[in-house]
Amino acid sequence: MKVEVFAKETIKPSSPTPDNLRHYQLSFLDQISPRAYSPFLYYYALNNSESDSNYNIVDVSDKLKKSLSKALTLFYPLAGRFTDDFVVDCNDDGVPYFEARVLKTQLSDVLKNPIPVELNDLLPFPIDEFAELPLGIQLNIFGCGGIAIGVCLSHRIADALSCLEFTRSWMTIARGEENNVVPPTFISASLFPPKYMDGFDPTLSLQKKNTFITKLFVFDTRKVGALRAKYEEKTSGETNSKQRRLSRIEALSAFLWSRFVAATNLDVARSFCTIFHPVNIRPRFDPPMPENSFGNYYHSCVTFPSFVDTSTTGEDKEYCYGLARKIGEELRKIDKDVVKDLQGVEKSDEYFDSLRKGAEKFAKGEGVALVFTSLCRFPLYEADFGCGKPAWVSSADRCFPNIAGFLDNKKGDGIEAYISLNPEDMAKFEVDEEFVSLLSLHFE
Repeated sequence: MKVEVFAKETIKPSSPTPDNLRHYQLSFLDQISPRAYSPFLYYYALNNSESDSNYNIVDVSDKLKKSLSKALTLFYPLAGRFTDDFVVDCNDDGVPYFEARVLKTQLSDVLKNPIPVELNDLLPFPIDEFAELPLGIQLNIFGCGGIAIGVCLSHRIADALSCLEFTRSWMTIARGEENNVVPPTFISASLFPPKYMDGFDPTLSLQKKNTFITKLFVFDTRKVGALRAKYEEKTSGETNSKQRRLSRIEALSAFLWSRFVAATNLDVARSFCTIFHPVNIRPRFDPPMPENSFGNYYHSCVTFPSFVDTSTTGEDKEYCYGLARKIGEELRKIDKDVVKDLQGVEKSDEYFDSLRKGAEKFAKGEGVALVFTSLCRFPLYEADFGCGKPAWVSSADRCFPNIAGFLDNKKGDGIEAYISLNPEDMAKFEVDEEFVSLLSLHFE
């Protein structure tokens, strides 16, 4: 796929940001977030049988730019610039907006056989850059008339849900339904006051692209359901009959860890191993925070596989059945009390110190970790700017190794997984028979 940028503009807020909002303070959770971009791509087949075939690309772009300008008035920090002291100067400098032609590749080609590393060409920035700008947009135009809108929002200022909320609001304005937009709230710094970050480098986890590879796999929902049932059956005797059901992500995470261990011959008993699950903490406040709470509202749940299944052998040990239940237990520990502790000085200092030490250890190659992120059941497909819901919403090639990102597919009958591993591990992992047995036969 060849992508050629032919136009660039800077879109500024339709109304100036008031002086009292000029300085947007990042929160503690913003400060410790990766300095990379969260990538989302929205694909629209404007000339298909279910939509108006008379869309004019010039009109579409004009609508997107005008509505983006209005959206930036609500999401004013996105039109500003980061400063060195963990503040966004909300100076209305604006957001880069690129227009590009996709050559020699049709939208249908991408939808049938998406290759993550090629999808990055549809984004406004390389996602492993230092994320100097809060937001960038790229409108990609296919020869067939279809389009893909690439959105890169800096993780330094917001998590994935905030990115999705911004896009949903932008598209709602584009439909002419501005009154239906729920304005975001910007109170994260008051909830999680910023800290002096001596000794912490949030760029340590960023690695050069030639050290790992990202591939897209689709898990069949029925097969995931069967896997979930099997894990529940194998652990049903561990607690009483009223035990909580395993989630799909808990079972799938344990299964993928087991296949990673098998593919790499990892000695869990002798290695420092960790599994991370970033958790959206908005619903874990007391009372819960609404989805329009803008910023980084997540906490990393940590599970240590070496502390699980130490007495089991054979099939139980190979497939890490007990690990799925342990992951669920650790996820449930992140409750209102943990959120409250994070807002205090002592506990947040402890959390920061553990992150700093962990980052240094993994940067030196002294441990093995897998990160599982899930956007399942998030509002991925609510980005309708007036021509219907997207034909597909994707992520792209990642800038972190040893990570698996889960998204629902459009039909809701599959889980799309973007998995990043080093090439040697990927070569073994992707041909593992147990892993392959869980995959959907076709990408749809």
